[in-house]
Amino acid sequence: MPIHLFDALTLAALVGGLVSFAVSVLIVVTQGWHGHLSIDTHIGIQKFHTHPTPRIGGVAIAAGAVTAYLVGWLGQPQQDGPASYSALLWPLLLAGTAAFAFGLLEDVTKRVGVTARLLATMASGFIAWALTGLSITDVNVPGLDWLLGVSAISVLFTAFAVGGVANAINIVDGFNGLAAGTVLVILGGFAVMAVQVNDLALLQLCGLFAAITLGFMLVNWPLGKLFLGDGGAYFLGFAVAWLAVQLLSRHPHISAWAPMLVCGYPLLEVGFSVYRRLKRKLSAGHPDRLHLHSLVKRRVVRKLFPRASNLVRNSITGTFMWGAALLPAVLASQWPTDTRYLVAGFVLCAFAYSAVYARITQFVWCFGAATTREARLVAS
Repeated sequence: MPIHLFDALTLAALVGGLVSFAVSVLIVVTQGWHGHLSIDTHIGIQKFHTHPTPRIGGVAIAAGAVTAYLVGWLGQPQQDGPASYSALLWPLLLAGTAAFAFGLLEDVTKRVGVTARLLATMASGFIAWALTGLSITDVNVPGLDWLLGVSAISVLFTAFAVGGVANAINIVDGFNGLAAGTVLVILGGFAVMAVQVNDLALLQLCGLFAAITLGFMLVNWPLGKLFLGDGGAYFLGFAVAWLAVQLLSRHPHISAWAPMLVCGYPLLEVGFSVYRRLKRKLSAGHPDRLHLHSLVKRRVVRKLFPRASNLVRNSITGTFMWGAALLPAVLASQWPTDTRYLVAGFVLCAFAYSAVYARITQFVWCFGAATTREARLVAS
């Protein structure tokens, strides 16, 4: 029996979304109690907001996810096999605890290093493998596929890939609605693929996380009353990454390049950022204001909306960047099994990213944006 996108709507998703929204509102109205720990100051090189704001939106995300699991488990006690999304959800929640905990610890202490957080997200990938036995064994790259036939290499590669995606989501968490909107687009891409392969459980899992993310987003965008924070970004990033692993494991005929292209925007952002910093002889985790979304606000949104408040500009920037996430997701959903088209789509998106970056920074259409000097970037 064929499934449709509306089959993603479940009671668990509805309740999880409502809990996520309610906890988000609760965090905002009680910030006077916990603000000394949870408030994100507006002072810093990567800060664009003008008022101190709670950055523990990940608590709302986690609360919604746990509640959704309980509702799903109570509603499907007879289903413990692969047909139940609850069977897919519990190892994801358990494994994602490490990524969430280290991210939340950074949110409240501001003292957890980038390396520690990266290792925590990789640990979540390792724990997920230990719980499910699933890992990436085929990436449609000759030679590498042979290496992935070795279990230890496959597990290490999976942990690294999961950590990379989780950190990529965190790196695009810069403006109201940007990270949450990007996650929604990615989940939409996975949902379309789940429909194509008639996988109801995976589709419902995508719908569940979409509802939870949307519940938080209603408080985050456009008013910017609550930020996702590292805890929320890492947890959602891990969830997205593990959904990709589930998709490939349950449907081996889908190319590994399909979920990678769906996550194309955050992956290109993190890859380009690392390359740019290394070219300038800085550490890969060195903070700066040279991300594409930062430049879009300063060079595009500020010009188009000169009289808008900083809050409005932040929210408009997040909306603009949803388009960057949408293009690769649409391309991937068109040819999920054809590696040639998927690779071509990824290359196309990479060239488009580079060209737009160069246009914004050098005012010409070219593909040399990675060598742009910081002095020229901040000149105007």
